[in-house]
Parts: sequence; C-alpha cells; structure tokens
Amino acid sequence: MNRTASLLLATLALASACDSKTATTGEASVAAKTATASAINAVANDPADAPTSGAAATATDEANAAPAPAPGTIPAAKAADAAAITARKQVPILCYHQIRDWTARDSKGAKDYIVPIAQFKAQIKMLADSGYHAVLPDQVYAYMTTGAKLPSKPVMLTFDDTDLDQFTVARPELAKYGYKGMYFVMTVSLGRPHYMSKAQVKQLSDEGNVIGSHTWDHHNVKKYQGQDWVTQIDKPTKTLEDITGKKINYFAYPFGLWNEQAFPELKKRGFVAAFSLAEKRDQQDPLFTIRRIIASGYWSPKTLRNNIVQSF
Repeated sequence: MNRTASLLLATLALASACDSKTATTGEASVAAKTATASAINAVANDPADAPTSGAAATATDEANAAPAPAPGTIPAAKAADAAAITARKQVPILCYHQIRDWTARDSKGAKDYIVPIAQFKAQIKMLADSGYHAVLPDQVYAYMTTGAKLPSKPVMLTFDDTDLDQFTVARPELAKYGYKGMYFVMTVSLGRPHYMSKAQVKQLSDEGNVIGSHTWDHHNVKKYQGQDWVTQIDKPTKTLEDITGKKINYFAYPFGLWNEQAFPELKKRGFVAAFSLAEKRDQQDPLFTIRRIIASGYWSPKTLRNNIVQSF
C-alpha cells in the first residue's frame, strides 16, 4: 500500500475515533490521536544525510530580527495567488504535544505524541547546533504571501493542546536558544490539573510567543454544524483575545483534519491561516492547509533532522 493510501485509511479511522474525547478534560483521547500518528509522519523518510554544521542559532540573526508585517497590513493586491504560494518552498513546521517522560501506562502509539524531556532537549539543541532559526507565524505568512525574506534555515515550533509541560519544560528550553514558539490553545482545559492557566498563556504571549486557537474541546472540524462554530471557534477565540489582549490570527485543526467547507467559516472569523498536519495541502487554499509534522517521541535528534529535510 502506498503512503497516500495509508494516510487516507488512517485518517478515516481517526475521524471515527474523534468522538471518544475524555469527558473530564474535554481533550480528545491520546488513543484517538495515535490512530494516524504513523501515517501523518509517513511522508518523512529517514535518509542518512550528514549533520549541518554551524554556530548555535539565536534570535539575534539579522534576518530574524526584522519584524514581519502584521497579516492585516499586507494589501490584498500584493499577496501572491494560490499557485505562487504553493510553489514556494515550504517552511519546516514541527508539532509537539506532551513533553514528559514515558510511563508504564503509555501505549506504543501514545509515545508518538509524548516526547521524553531529555529527548526534547536534545531535539531543540540539535536545531540550534545545526543553525536553525525559529520563526513565528507572521513571518511565515509574510513569506508565503509576499516572498518576504526569512532567516537562514527557518523552522517553526508549534505546541498543541495547552499541556502544562509546554510551559514548564518547553518554554525555558526554547529560551536558552533565543527561540519563540506558537502555542495552539484548547480553552476547555485552561486552569485544570496538568494544563496551563490563563496567566501562563498570557505570560507566553507577553514574552513574544504567539497564541493560536485550537477549539474549545478538540472537536473534529469536519463535523461542525450550526452552533458548533460558536462553541468551538467564536467563544474560544474571544477567550484567548481577552487573555492576551491581542487578535488571534491563526488556527490549528484538531487531529489535523480539515475540509474545504471550513475555509470560508474560518476566514469570516478573521483567521488568516490554518495549520494541518502532514496531509497534502489544498491547492486552491494553501494558507488554510499549512503542513506540519508531529515530532515523535521515538525520534532521535538525527531522525528529526532527517525528517525535516525529507518532509519539507
């Protein structure tokens, strides 16, 4: 079976699993997420390429220091069309979930979504030692729509689902290298045990990280009808804007699942781009199907680097 067929079958399996969300947290179960973990990352091979040498990447890189224009300030007449956007080289974007050590209760599939702390630190160190510069979504958006310059070897680091370890572990580790990240927040979990508080989300935003919407309780966008758009998108986005004091411009699809019917709904709510996982982009609307790959808990730094090279 080829990769496309495998991804399609796994995605269909995940779609039916999406309804098994944990009632007490509102978060979709890890078991449901792992239904497509292997297929989502199947597009990334593991060639034995040599490491890229270079000094540790920092936010002082000249190109990285230049602020990107806010999405709303880019005139429509200057924005590239879908064909031009699709033709540009994709920016590597990594997706992290839980960052903690594995336990005996973690299934084999769940470990794709759980990166042990030492492994996470080694992965981030590899990025810095290999000369990667962390970029933020406004930079990626400006690059995609206008061809604006990015720093050398850009990579975008994203974190889904509001897990507390993203604040306690990922945040200080990124700061060691001058990196900032994109945090897609699921608002039902705010303030609950093992999840971030509103104050922590605000601190992330105040420190220069970007907060994005990830629905209220991780409900599959492909199943939205009527009031679902208010419950899952409007109210959570307003909550995040109240917390951060900033407009929320970016959205991440739960499970990476999207359909074309979602695009106009997201656009009329003010989103300028949306992030999926490793499935192919929509050729007519690439800004609303920006690809990411899940940084697997099984991946060594070398395997992560090879997957970045192969996938993007």
